[in-house]
Amino acid sequence: MTIEIDHKNKSISKPNSNLVLFSNEKFSTDKLKKHLSDVELSYINDLLKTSDLKKNIFVFELSSKKKIVLISIKNNIKKSDIESLGAEFFGRVNHGKNSEYFLVSDSINSKQENFLGYFLHGLKLKSYEFKKYKKKNKKRIISISIIGIKNKPSKITQLKFRALEEGTFFARDLVSEPGNVLHPDEYAKRLETLKKDGLKINIYDEKKLKKLGMHALLGVGQGSIRGSYLVTMEWNGAKNNSKPLAFVGKGVCFDTGGYSLKPAKFMEDMTYDMAGSAAVVGLMKNLALRKAKINAVGVVGLVENMVSGNAQRPGDIVKSYSGKTIEVLNTDAEGRLVLADALTFTEKKFKPRFIVDLATLTGAIIVCLGSEYAGLFSNDDKLSKQIFDAGEIVEEKVWRMPLHKNYDKLMNSKNADVQNINYVGGAGSTTAAQFLQRFILNGTPWAHLDIAGMAFSKYGGALNSGGATGFGVRLLNQLIEENYE
Repeated sequence: MTIEIDHKNKSISKPNSNLVLFSNEKFSTDKLKKHLSDVELSYINDLLKTSDLKKNIFVFELSSKKKIVLISIKNNIKKSDIESLGAEFFGRVNHGKNSEYFLVSDSINSKQENFLGYFLHGLKLKSYEFKKYKKKNKKRIISISIIGIKNKPSKITQLKFRALEEGTFFARDLVSEPGNVLHPDEYAKRLETLKKDGLKINIYDEKKLKKLGMHALLGVGQGSIRGSYLVTMEWNGAKNNSKPLAFVGKGVCFDTGGYSLKPAKFMEDMTYDMAGSAAVVGLMKNLALRKAKINAVGVVGLVENMVSGNAQRPGDIVKSYSGKTIEVLNTDAEGRLVLADALTFTEKKFKPRFIVDLATLTGAIIVCLGSEYAGLFSNDDKLSKQIFDAGEIVEEKVWRMPLHKNYDKLMNSKNADVQNINYVGGAGSTTAAQFLQRFILNGTPWAHLDIAGMAFSKYGGALNSGGATGFGVRLLNQLIEENYE
């Protein structure tokens, strides 16, 4: 799907052109007289009298060649609701052949700044498709020409929206790729291409990781014929040498569960077990494209958790980068092993202001929160509130879950410093977070986002049409914009 937006104040070229008009929440048409003929206005008013005005959008077919799309704007509308309006509009016009619409910006009557920008942003996010492997993949084009100069987004605003869309789409593309294509070797190559966007990329392969002592991460990938990697992406956009903001992602490109094998019906979706890393990658691409005025680093651990004669066994003990030993009681609790080394490395090497990690870490968080909220665990109240508030603004919502020393005891091992799963039972997401917290060694403000229920949607959501959501890119961009730029 291609969305073409023309901001050049193009005039309506044909009398039968499709029009997009805006009205108040009561669908008053008084201010639309200059855009419609008397006959058209009378026809629309007659239909509105017998319509359910609780709807946001009406599409009036005036003829086989002309449609009028009428969209209501609620009083005190939120930015996220404007984006949802744009997405809903796309849903109403996304059928049939290529189509052209003339959006009359002068009909927009809203106090919300950048209304048109948010509307088009929601439309574009909803339009994402992944049809790379479809034999019949005919590209459709929806063309939208902006009429009038009111509400036209500035070039800077357009750049920010475009950067956020490209970052989100890049994340969705990564998550959508099958495991036989996007294995760790290929993933590392794709990240290297981000140098062209201005990011500094460092790739640590198995030889370098062994030298560093990252045996927790390496243990997860040792059963695969593919390599294991840690990749860092740096963006230096601040004028000073201030400490960077750090974002860490779990990149398990495919997860069989290892010898703690997953049931088949759960394994087929495990191509998206790298969605946490994809969110970090999409965020970093976005920051580079929009030239964010901060210093930031993204760190992702890329592995494949497979079964082979060389694969990790339940009961193995590995030494992490932190120096702490880990007893691997369950090889399907592998993401936390990858993150353990990545978190300690990030804290030691970059000494960041804070660390936020993202991971499709536990099925337990889906049991708890479903697909409405990501689980938030943190050692810092200020950072937690900032993330929560950012999520409310962009509708990528999080809910704070508890951390406590009594949960921490459940991760103590008889044979090593820590075990990777709680076999007493219960609190699966919290004990996983308690495990991760042990690898934050210097008290750095840290937050863990368990996005297992949010990274992929089989049925679609407000701003996605099903499949990979790119959850986390917009959330963390809002966190940065609101608090650190």
